[in-house]
Amino acid sequence: MQRRHTLSLMLAAASLSLAGTALAQTKWDLPAAYPAGNFHSVNLANFTNEVDKATGGKLKITVHANASLFKAPEIKRAVQGGQAQAGEILMANFQNEWQIYGSDGLPFLASSYDDSMKLYRAQKPLLEKKLADQGLMLLYAVAWPPQGIYSKKPINSAADLKGSKWRAYSPMTARIGELVGAQPVTVQAAELSQALATGVVEANMTSGATGVDSKLFEHLKYYYDVQAWLPKNAVIANRKSFEALDKPTQDALLKAAAAAEARGWAESRKVNEDTLATLKKNGMEVLPGSPQLRADMKKVGETILKEWLDKSGAEGKQVLDTYNR
Repeated sequence: MQRRHTLSLMLAAASLSLAGTALAQTKWDLPAAYPAGNFHSVNLANFTNEVDKATGGKLKITVHANASLFKAPEIKRAVQGGQAQAGEILMANFQNEWQIYGSDGLPFLASSYDDSMKLYRAQKPLLEKKLADQGLMLLYAVAWPPQGIYSKKPINSAADLKGSKWRAYSPMTARIGELVGAQPVTVQAAELSQALATGVVEANMTSGATGVDSKLFEHLKYYYDVQAWLPKNAVIANRKSFEALDKPTQDALLKAAAAAEARGWAESRKVNEDTLATLKKNGMEVLPGSPQLRADMKKVGETILKEWLDKSGAEGKQVLDTYNR
């Protein structure tokens, strides 16, 4: 009888312990806009697994890849409003909201990985302050591989893009289309393949990674590796959701974020080499771009930089001065 009573007490204690664990567990949703196989999404999966492990399962973050929970332009607002506790955004998408978000999309300002990291460091203090003002916080950011030009037909100069249906994914890419006389069409990454298949898009600027993700070689013949800029994805969190975590969980999250940032930048370099090789393997002509095309695009970049400085004012000047120091 005593033994049965002891066993009952043990079972009750175990049941209470399990209930406590369930109550202590926090679940976050993290929407992202790119396919599960994209290196950013793989990095996110590794990041969330590290958080799970480091917190002993106290914080579970579910990644919703390929715009399955929210479309790319909706993710930031969803995190601000608490519909999701964290999210991954392409910062250049939000340039119209605040010009500094678009600083890493300025053509030919920072067109190498080292320069892109230098620009990130110049941008980061302003970025963290702005996000804090919006009830958000930066967990980490990772650059895409350099952006080049994809086209159905050969391009020897910017004039060859005139009249073409030009995919725009940000205010900056739309402006480039306008300056070269193309017809900008806003299409996010998740819809790019369909837009090409239906003739909505004939040319665009994006990375080798997106070229492989969207199988651009099935629709386009040429890739000009002009290395125009390296836009960044930022992983952000709702500040109230972060502050609701206990201190050890917060520390574990930030430590995993720092590791994800370092890993992501290293992976981006590798992905750049691998994806260009994949484009070639699938029959796409990967070319450096003629001196005329490069000169034309550089001129476009100078125009855009001047316009951006006019709009961004003292903050833009601060970022540029710090970057050029």
